[in-house]
Amino acid sequence: MTTFALVGAGPGLGLAAARRFGTAGHSVALISRSAQHQDNLAAELARDGVQARGFTADILDPGSLTAALREAADTLGPVEVLQFSPVPRADFMKPVLDTTATDLDDPLAFSVKGPLTCVNAVLPGMRELGRGTLLFVNGGSAVRPNPDVAGTSIAFAAESAYAHMLHDALANENIQVAQLIVPGAIRPDAEHSSPKALAERLYALHHTMRGGFRHYSEPMPA
Repeated sequence: MTTFALVGAGPGLGLAAARRFGTAGHSVALISRSAQHQDNLAAELARDGVQARGFTADILDPGSLTAALREAADTLGPVEVLQFSPVPRADFMKPVLDTTATDLDDPLAFSVKGPLTCVNAVLPGMRELGRGTLLFVNGGSAVRPNPDVAGTSIAFAAESAYAHMLHDALANENIQVAQLIVPGAIRPDAEHSSPKALAERLYALHHTMRGGFRHYSEPMPA
């Protein structure tokens, strides 16, 4: 059995994606800062017959991220799918004219160094498997900078550039790299941007829609 590693495990999209990949036969590694939240999610997934286990790490601490992903692979099986979809902190979202150089330290560590650390941790295992998928989930500011949320706009753009380079560099290794842009809020009643709909889309990007890099849950508003 191979592992679906979810970085940024939470009760919305995270839980829906974990359920979708878990019911397809993957074991699930839930990676977040809160062991209690992981235990709650794992218990809910167990009711659906999904094998899930939590691994505690802080995205701003590369050592803890690497250790969590390696422990997940050793415990549950090699990571075949990595989803990077943590929710940025509110203090990343200052207006551009109020943003200082120091204000960008954590957003860039979160959205660039975090993904890079995760990819470096799982890529050797994917190469050994001969297959894999790296999924990046971002808001609309990744492709349309928003001056009201400068930190995430800058950091998401950098994350997008890194992921796109990965897509090109790994194209010949049967390792899919895809970005899903969610332009608006994730809502249970949204036709295309509910947690369940997004989880289905992410699974399709892994399983059947391999090839393209950037995808949108729905069109960007004008």
